[in-house]
Amino acid sequence: MLTKRHGDILRLLNEHGTVTVTDLADTLGVSMETVRRDLKPLADLGKVVRMHGAASLAGQSGEAPFERRMRENAPAKRAIARHVAGTIADGDSIMLDTGTTTSFLARELLGHRRLTVVTNSSDIARTLATVNNNRVYMAGGELRSDSGAAFGASAIEFITRFSVRHAIISTGAVDARLGVMDYDLEEAEFARTVLERGERSVVITDHTKFGRQGLVTVSGFANIDELVTDETPPGELAQALASTETVLTVAGQDDALQRALP
Repeated sequence: MLTKRHGDILRLLNEHGTVTVTDLADTLGVSMETVRRDLKPLADLGKVVRMHGAASLAGQSGEAPFERRMRENAPAKRAIARHVAGTIADGDSIMLDTGTTTSFLARELLGHRRLTVVTNSSDIARTLATVNNNRVYMAGGELRSDSGAAFGASAIEFITRFSVRHAIISTGAVDARLGVMDYDLEEAEFARTVLERGERSVVITDHTKFGRQGLVTVSGFANIDELVTDETPPGELAQALASTETVLTVAGQDDALQRALP
């Protein structure tokens, strides 16, 4: 039998998309263990999807609409973006794909000057163009109504003309076995090309993407220089990163957690 608290959980997931167990416990004023117990019958009924440390409504475990995703785990995404912005210098060149965490990064870069930015995101382009002597190049093509981003062959062909200092993508899923993944073929193909165009290739993602398996693989960990997140990944994923030269950085900690081959 479902209780009022079950209804409160469903309401919170409907309003905010994916929500961590910690945030649910704080909002509801109960322990994390109580939340986990409450999620079990909801999952058994097919109403919610449980993942490592978080939950979402069934049917929303894939990519939610862009504006909703901008609200999901906003403090974590902002912390990640702030850390990455600190690794970028005035005058640097950057390539960014569309995504909520990269959009947060664009906002954290508003204090930088003379940036050269290549992107397929109209949100990122609007944020950084015409300020501080930046130069912004936007990939062409039909803009999607949800994210306002361009994809397809013309967008990919456009960005292959550039070589940048920092190539940075966000992602919808990180799987220990398959690597960085996405739910859309065109988005995955674009992100894969972005990673190839930078001296430094970086994936930025909050911890709720850990343990998810998307539809299309963007890249294995061996082809990524750095993964920046807000929490240390769980065991299997941490082991997979440890077997490569990918640097793992947890935003808010003093030092990068580096895993390299002997």
